[in-house]
Amino acid sequence: MMRFFSGQHTIGILGGGQLGKMLLNITRQWDIRTKVMDPSDQSPCKISCNQFVQADLMDYDAVIKFGEDLDILTIEIENVNTDEVGSATDSRFKHPFQMFSLQKVFANEDKAPDWGKDAAVTTTKLDGAAVSITYVDGIFHQALTRGDGVAGLDISDKIRHIVPKVLETGQTGYALFSGVRQITGEVVAPKTIKNSRNYAAGALNLKDVDEFKSRDLTFIAYGIQPYIGERWLEDMKLLDNWFNVISMGDWNEFPNDGIVFRVDSYRAFDKLGHTSHHPRGAYAYKTRAEGVVTKLLDVEWNTGKSGVIAPTGLLEPIEINGATISRATLHNIAFIDELNLEIGCNVEVIRSGEIIPKVVRRV
Repeated sequence: MMRFFSGQHTIGILGGGQLGKMLLNITRQWDIRTKVMDPSDQSPCKISCNQFVQADLMDYDAVIKFGEDLDILTIEIENVNTDEVGSATDSRFKHPFQMFSLQKVFANEDKAPDWGKDAAVTTTKLDGAAVSITYVDGIFHQALTRGDGVAGLDISDKIRHIVPKVLETGQTGYALFSGVRQITGEVVAPKTIKNSRNYAAGALNLKDVDEFKSRDLTFIAYGIQPYIGERWLEDMKLLDNWFNVISMGDWNEFPNDGIVFRVDSYRAFDKLGHTSHHPRGAYAYKTRAEGVVTKLLDVEWNTGKSGVIAPTGLLEPIEINGATISRATLHNIAFIDELNLEIGCNVEVIRSGEIIPKVVRRV
């Protein structure tokens, strides 16, 4: 007999795998909306929930935004930063100027924007946690996580320890930074730290400021609004007097995931405009991550409550993007047959969405 729960509740599920699909099978018996977040657009839950959000489960701001309108939040997989989940209901503050994302252009897949004669500059694309810092008359005022680009969480108590508190240098400095100025950039940790991106992003949510101060973190600036000069490189050179600046080094000691191209002239940049998501005068050029080869040691078969049998590959442990991987889904028997997998064979493994381990082929 079908049962119904009277209410206007929304349940959120972090992770859209087979377990999430089982949860959705149960929620259909009740008058409950469901919202699922998963990094893969091939998630089994995508077509079964009321709302699907494709995003990185380890992305601090994405998890917080996901949880804003939920009544209940549950976790379908173990690879979620629970500190992020705990902050999902915290207060948010509006950025003085919207923080846009960058359009992604993948090598050999996408066509790069054509800017004609407008001169472009290139910089390293850092892989850290984006933040905005507001200065009023050259004095540190507030720091926010990127959030949804419009508003973010206040992290002033931590960021003030890794950026200048005052930008003015006599009357000249005061004149340059009079009024409200928003400096945008990335908080990063050295590559030598395991899971350095998550290490940096997680630090922004620490309650203990002393622990934050003890971490090896660096803020690297890549933007200022309102503009000061007529070109982006001019402003970056100016900011180099107070900050680490993206255009003034290659920053190879920090994790990066591509190259940023942008129009140097502010006039040309603004003339190109923007979408609701990204400016048309800049993009991130990226290459697809290569997989890592390892050995398939065994296959573990698990039967869910719905009766579906799901195979999981047990792997010789490998490290991908700072994470140790020893298990990966094999989806179903048809997938195993298609790839001609057998115990002891070598397989190539990637992290789908840089999170979920996935076997892509037999080697």
